[in-house]
Amino acid sequence: MAMARASSGLQYPERFYAAASYVGFNGSTSPTKTITSKFPKDTALLLYSLLQQAIVGPCNIPEPSSWKVVEHSKWGSWNQLGNMSHTEAMRLFVKILEEEDPGWYSRASNSFVEPIMDEPINQNYKVEPVIENGNSYPETKTISSENGNLMETQDKDVVMEGFASVIVYDQWIAPSVSGQHPKSRYEHGATVVLDKMYIFGGNHNGRYLNDLHVLDLRSWSWSRIEAKFGAETPDSPSPVTLAPCAGHSSIPWENKLLSIAGHMEDPSESIQVKAFDLQTSTWSTLKTYGKPPVSRGGQSVTLVGTTLVIFGGQDAKRILLNDLHVLDLETMTWDEIDAVGLPPSPRSDHAAAVHVDRYLLIFGGGSHASCYNDLHVLDLQSMEWSRPTQQGEIPTPRAGHAGVTVGENWFIVGGGDNKSGASETVVLNMSTLVWSVVTSVQGRVPVASEGLSLVISSNNGEDTLVSFGGYNGRYNSEVNVLKPSHKSTLQPKTTDNSLPDSVTAVQNATNNTLDVESEFEAGQEGKIREIVMDNVESELIKSKGEKTGQYFVETLKAEKKELESSLSKEKMHNLQLKQELADAEARNTDLYKELQSVRGQLAAEQSRCFKLEVEVAELGQKLQTFETLQKELELLQRQQKAASEQATLNAKQRQSSGSVWGWLAGNPPSQKHDA
Repeated sequence: MAMARASSGLQYPERFYAAASYVGFNGSTSPTKTITSKFPKDTALLLYSLLQQAIVGPCNIPEPSSWKVVEHSKWGSWNQLGNMSHTEAMRLFVKILEEEDPGWYSRASNSFVEPIMDEPINQNYKVEPVIENGNSYPETKTISSENGNLMETQDKDVVMEGFASVIVYDQWIAPSVSGQHPKSRYEHGATVVLDKMYIFGGNHNGRYLNDLHVLDLRSWSWSRIEAKFGAETPDSPSPVTLAPCAGHSSIPWENKLLSIAGHMEDPSESIQVKAFDLQTSTWSTLKTYGKPPVSRGGQSVTLVGTTLVIFGGQDAKRILLNDLHVLDLETMTWDEIDAVGLPPSPRSDHAAAVHVDRYLLIFGGGSHASCYNDLHVLDLQSMEWSRPTQQGEIPTPRAGHAGVTVGENWFIVGGGDNKSGASETVVLNMSTLVWSVVTSVQGRVPVASEGLSLVISSNNGEDTLVSFGGYNGRYNSEVNVLKPSHKSTLQPKTTDNSLPDSVTAVQNATNNTLDVESEFEAGQEGKIREIVMDNVESELIKSKGEKTGQYFVETLKAEKKELESSLSKEKMHNLQLKQELADAEARNTDLYKELQSVRGQLAAEQSRCFKLEVEVAELGQKLQTFETLQKELELLQRQQKAASEQATLNAKQRQSSGSVWGWLAGNPPSQKHDA
């Protein structure tokens, strides 16, 4: 397994003393010159400050006079470290040296002496003991013989237990674990209560599990809990059946572990909430009220105050969901939330986190055919979905990953895209929505698996990520840990000072929560850059005396005023631009409303034109019918006229014919009439 492990060689604090001696803090009459000749000025100043913090402790002396430029820079850099512990300062000192000079240890001498401060600022100080796991141990010191070979180490038998044994930062390490290991699995539930990690259920070779194991995070020892089963209600003597499940969620609540939802061989119609009492080691089913959600697995369950927020998942019929439900743990009442805005698409095996008890973040997940790397935010006050713009090194699409929050930083580990496991461990600053990569692993290792669990544990002021299990072609049962360093929670700087509106909205919603570590880095870098000029000018100031020093200070003050003036102008310019942007947005809004009105009028006119066209067509048809009838009438009139004329002619002919034949018969017409 290609996992990073603790570096070999000298242990702390001997390794720190060796590093300090290597860089030049070894009793030299001018150690500052020695170290600045080996490293850039900014690195030299930072190493100096960390050394002071490790040996002396936090800076508690008055600020030097402003004309003592070099001393003022040293004091400022040291003061920025605040209350950083001795141990943390030692480790950061060695870490920075290893970044600047990776081969320092192999080139260092075999003999090191304890470093001496070049110009001690605190005159009355004593070396304080190193505190590990709440116990106080004296710092070990290396004693050298006359020929320079390492002879002995005082207190070398001190054993560092638990998380204190992990001295490598930002790298995954597999600690030595004892006891009865759980069966390898994935899609299990995991949670930490009082330095103990509880593992429940999961999937192994297609079989669902219902066993419960606990890992003591101080002794690194596994043990299995033989749980009992209580009745569902006091009136019901029947025991609770704890069905094997996977894809469920584990949440610590009061003195219980809650197991919510999950895939089962014989699923129920709705989500059930199981509770394990840590004092009595008894499982029970909690009675809930209201309409519970349909049963599912692969959902996210997030604890916000006294409320559980459930999103998405996949039901027993393999239908993907994107519904939203809440369970009030005080009243045990379900409620379905109909949020506004565009929700995430139906998905399962995603990750969720809550920021400042107001914003629910949903990242990644998958459908039956694809995986996602989109980020959605739900405002739990207005119940409105949004999809903000992500910044930095956006992670690749993945599902089956796990996440935990440390302050405003959200660490995401593992997952996969149906082709391979995600090898990067990434972190999102939830205030700025900027991603960065903490570390990457090589090969098919457990932390690049799907369905692994991830929890956070704190010890002696340090947070540690603990992962367990997962599936990457084989089922895993390994424990891996990672200590995030100070740098891993700092986000990369962006070239544009203004963040997108979507990011600004999240920042404003956090009640102006500040990233203290980012401020420290910015202030530290500013102080470090000053040393470049300060060290160059220091000799000149000393040689020319106080008058030249005052002139130099005046020059700096003038430059400072000029910079402040420029900054004020830039601020005014930014305010102008913001006002112009607001005016432009208002004009765009008015134009959009006008456009909508014109579109409405145009639609009405189009409808009226269509009606007129229909009427014209009907009138045209009637006109054609009228012309046909007119022609038929004219034809009938002509026919009638012709028939009338013919009848008249026939009558005349009959009359003429009758008179002739009458005379011939001897009956004149008049006589016939008289008769």
